[in-house]
Amino acid sequence: MGSIEPIKPLRCEADLLLRCDVAGPRYTSYPTAPQFRGDFGETRYCEHARRSNAAFSPRPLSLYVHIPFCESPCFYCGCNRLITRDVAAGSRYVERLLHEISMVAPLFDHRREVRQLHLGGGTPNFLRPADLTRLIEALARHFRFGTPGDLDFSIELDPRFATAADVQSLGRLGFNRASLGVQDFDPRVQEAVNRLQSVEQTLGIIAACRASGFRSVNVDLIYGLPHQSVAGFARTLDTIIAACPDRLAVYGYAHMPRLFKAQRHIDERALPGPAARIELLGLTIDRLGAAGYRYIGMDHFARPQDDLARAQAAGGLHRNFMGYTTHADCDLVGLGMSAISHFGDSFSQNHRDLSAWESALDAGRLPIWRGLSLSADDRVRADVIQSLMCNGAVDFADIESRHAIRFESYFTEALRRCGPLFADGLVTLEARRLRATERGRFLLRIVAMCFDAYLVPEGLPAAGDEAVLPPEAAAAPEARFSKVV
Repeated sequence: MGSIEPIKPLRCEADLLLRCDVAGPRYTSYPTAPQFRGDFGETRYCEHARRSNAAFSPRPLSLYVHIPFCESPCFYCGCNRLITRDVAAGSRYVERLLHEISMVAPLFDHRREVRQLHLGGGTPNFLRPADLTRLIEALARHFRFGTPGDLDFSIELDPRFATAADVQSLGRLGFNRASLGVQDFDPRVQEAVNRLQSVEQTLGIIAACRASGFRSVNVDLIYGLPHQSVAGFARTLDTIIAACPDRLAVYGYAHMPRLFKAQRHIDERALPGPAARIELLGLTIDRLGAAGYRYIGMDHFARPQDDLARAQAAGGLHRNFMGYTTHADCDLVGLGMSAISHFGDSFSQNHRDLSAWESALDAGRLPIWRGLSLSADDRVRADVIQSLMCNGAVDFADIESRHAIRFESYFTEALRRCGPLFADGLVTLEARRLRATERGRFLLRIVAMCFDAYLVPEGLPAAGDEAVLPPEAAAAPEARFSKVV
């Protein structure tokens, strides 16, 4: 079972947080994307789809559709997106999406109900209403959607390019959850990251979502951006809290200009230093805690009545490439360029390059770029890391019952790696249950890294050691490992 205790003020132990602020995975999967292999192609994708259908009780489905287009670049962004103002590009993209849907859907037993649909990007509201309608109607034809009251239809929105009428159209299509990018309302910060967005635009779209019957609104913020100050970010937090979103995601900016060209426009001299970032994080936790939000994990907060908080309390929280979700029982099917799927014992990813994705579909092939068939060791470690990231704890007996192992013997080395975390009071071990303490719950990635077989020991934190970069981060441009704080 999880816990949704109220957020308490962060004890800003700067030395501890800085020592633990190593670069590492966000664990939206295990194994993480750098481990995906190029020899996993269309044939193995189809084999794993068939196996997932043949399971004793085939799992329902969650669909993710990637819409890569944005009208202008946000300099902080590390997403896979294409900058264009040509709305016809969206129409051409949807045409190929329809082709991909027609090829992928028959691989999954039609009795497998779709419980969740998420449109991510990029900027999904870049698509014209007519194209969005075509897309949703095609998905409904080829997959079996659950009853409307049980469906989670979510979409990422850029308030700068959305109107109340657009939101009403989304509501009529069945969308009931929205995630709005905000980042910071400070004009100087917005100018530095090329995202000028007014308070009025943002609050107007939040109001439109509620008027259109959306049952949940999420707001994304980022700390660590150029020219950010505690006073300025406090004003942003106060404005957002007053709007009462159901969820917030507050990310720490990861500056990796070698990987993301747009970030080269950011003046590194204007970025807050480590101590300032910690102060911004502490401010965020204090303000959200005082406003009644629960800490879900990583960067996510939710109101107590929100489904995420309820799922965490019931032990049903799940983490995947869409972040935290309540749909732990679903297989994930990704559609569109760069989309990632996770069904059965496999991960797979579509081509990240638009032309490669298009060429595969035009040739009648599934656009699979790479993937991975999970080993028995991958599966047991994935369960441990999933439990840590969602519940802040792992019960040894639960893992043993599912994988027929003796936990202490199997994870001798992982538990040894946890030694410095015990010494720093970040984790405890009681009644064969490893649990993150109050000091450690904001550092769950550090705990999970101890159980990651693909990270060498030198990539893990040790008491008194300086932070180091895991070798995967340098070896794989798509790794996107970021600092914890």
